[in-house]
Amino acid sequence: MTGTRKTLFAALMGGVSLSSIQVAPVYAQDNVADEGRDEIIVIGRGREESIQDIPISETVFTAETIRDARIDQVDDFFALTPGVTFANAQDTGTNFITIRGISQVRNGEAPVAVVIDDVLQINSRSFDQPLFDVDSIEVLRGPQGALYGRNATGGAIIINTAMPTDEVEGYGQVSYGRGQDVQVEGSISGPIVPGRLLGRISARYSDRDGVLENVILDEKVDYSEDFSLRGHLRFIVSDAITADLRGSLVQTEGGSLNYSYQPAVVDKSTGLPTAFDFTIADADLVEREFTANNLGIDERDAEQISLRINADLGFATLRSVTAYDHIEQTTASDQFPYTAASTITPAPPFPLGDGIQSQHIEVEAFSQEIRLTSPDDQRLRWMIGGYYVSTDRFINSSIYNDLENGLPTVSRRTPVFDPLAPQTSFIADDNNNDAWAVFFNAAYDVTDRLEVAFAGRYDRDEREQQVSPQQGNYVDGVFVSPTGAPGSLNTAEFDLFQPKVTVRYAALDDLNLYASWGKGFRSGQFNQNGVGAVAAGAGVEGVSDLLPQEETSTYELGFKSTLMDGVTLNASGYRTNVENAPYFVFIGAVSAQVLVPIDEIEIWGGEIELAANLYEGLDFYAGFGLADSEIDAYTVNPDAIGNRAPYVAKTTFNTGLQYRTPITNVLGVFGRVDYERRGEQFWDPENTTARSALNLVNARAGFEANDGQWALTASVENLTDEEYNSEWVLGGFAHAGVPRLWRIDLRVNF
Repeated sequence: MTGTRKTLFAALMGGVSLSSIQVAPVYAQDNVADEGRDEIIVIGRGREESIQDIPISETVFTAETIRDARIDQVDDFFALTPGVTFANAQDTGTNFITIRGISQVRNGEAPVAVVIDDVLQINSRSFDQPLFDVDSIEVLRGPQGALYGRNATGGAIIINTAMPTDEVEGYGQVSYGRGQDVQVEGSISGPIVPGRLLGRISARYSDRDGVLENVILDEKVDYSEDFSLRGHLRFIVSDAITADLRGSLVQTEGGSLNYSYQPAVVDKSTGLPTAFDFTIADADLVEREFTANNLGIDERDAEQISLRINADLGFATLRSVTAYDHIEQTTASDQFPYTAASTITPAPPFPLGDGIQSQHIEVEAFSQEIRLTSPDDQRLRWMIGGYYVSTDRFINSSIYNDLENGLPTVSRRTPVFDPLAPQTSFIADDNNNDAWAVFFNAAYDVTDRLEVAFAGRYDRDEREQQVSPQQGNYVDGVFVSPTGAPGSLNTAEFDLFQPKVTVRYAALDDLNLYASWGKGFRSGQFNQNGVGAVAAGAGVEGVSDLLPQEETSTYELGFKSTLMDGVTLNASGYRTNVENAPYFVFIGAVSAQVLVPIDEIEIWGGEIELAANLYEGLDFYAGFGLADSEIDAYTVNPDAIGNRAPYVAKTTFNTGLQYRTPITNVLGVFGRVDYERRGEQFWDPENTTARSALNLVNARAGFEANDGQWALTASVENLTDEEYNSEWVLGGFAHAGVPRLWRIDLRVNF
């Protein structure tokens, strides 16, 4: 450990006073007085506990904060959470979550477990959905695999939508913003059979032209249309038994793959490259105008139905959660290098012409969880359970010649021979995965102030890949050569026991100290069959058709304190060792997308969070996160040893103010400013180029009824119009971040 790391780790672990955190302000939870109760209750450990008592580094957003901060997509609450960053690129289902230095990459699983209404989400493509009519969001940092299973190496996200009510209530909201952005949403809840059956239905529709321009087509590239519908029936069978039946539907259409290829020097009047300068690789070089001769498309349908049954057995509560998920997504766009060049109009001075690329994914899954949980009011608290999920995933990646006739009919299960855009490559496989787990946890109060907890979970993931017999290369609809091993059947198994030990000590009535150690496990997976050979042919060595499982080990120390009424101060520090961290490599010449492992990464870091009610109506928060990463071993390129891990911002900082006050007996005003700083970030193990630190500001202000019946607010995202890339891929593929956006909302509650 370096001297700097030792000093910082010691500072995080030692006694921290308000005066000692002046250089590292921290984030706050909501002002609990606004909730009309003495404390905020969370369910991060599977039972109700106070946020200040739970021995986990956690940020929670209540329903009021979600409305005040206008959190309506996952990007919004991540921007308010220290130690976490999020980026969306390529399409609506491609997300990049980085938490405590552990990252998600394209085609890989997220490093967090995402639980929505007690249902563990089975695919990261369903995560980036509109957030509306939400009651709470919890972000847990650190390995949570002992409770939430595989892929929870970095933490867990728990989202709870609003429950049905025994009285009629609801809301409606209309919004208008930059880019002809129109949004309508609403919810209604109430009794269907009083005392026995309650219902709630929520919906949201948005239609946006976009703000980023394709100067060749004279069209916006970031257009989107989205419809979301959610229904919830709550059956009160008896005082001891309840059942919740939920269903959701999300349909999204929009632009996709809006990348610029930096080495291509493009004439904006023609959209054609005039030269290629392969020395250009700059993560700070941002292009907001696009020149592809095909407008990207993205179509996603996601459906879920779940049934939760709770039964109070006296000695314990039995919970059963059954879910069915279906996700289907199709994207298509210009191929690298994303210009107006085509198969028949090559890009001078080199014969490099854009083709067309597409990808189709369909995921179907059935999951079942059963858990038995002891009552909260006893000295020994325990939980045991089991989980099973069966997933079928089909994926097809295809390439077509661009004969300047627009996008082809996208192939799905089989190649499509369209003479207007002949298909040249078809890579496809079916993946049948069965995973199961058994888990337990127990917490014992040794004394009134000392709790010792132990949790464990064994996960086993069995994967089968059936390669399409039609996989290969085509000319004029005729199969000419195979890619990989068409028709082959590949199998793999991944498993790990994930223990976690935690000690919590109430040193004072308002000060909890805790220490923990835990392991995490992110399942391995197949690359598409044959990409290893394709990568080797393109000069990229060390690529295999099988990605090994990731394993992490984390030590953590922390405290949670209430300094005075309305002021909380929490801090944590950790060390994580990561084995086989996945890293994404894109081979543009053949549109091959592959994952490779970074053998070993060491991460030191921590978070500090502060909340303060400065005076009536005025609240302050601040948060600081550190993730100091170092690559210790990398077989693909040993020269990268000692570099920082890709996708990891070394520091994050969040702060803001919110003010609410009445100005008449019936009318009040509201204002809020949020500031986020993400530190410098590299995108590849070689640390080729860094995106400089980002400084993003969001603001909201408006009028509202003092009785909460209505509110009229205006908001601005990225107030200073900071230009930055949301993603940069080795080779010079850049995806521009969101420019300044404004919006006006009118909400009516009843």
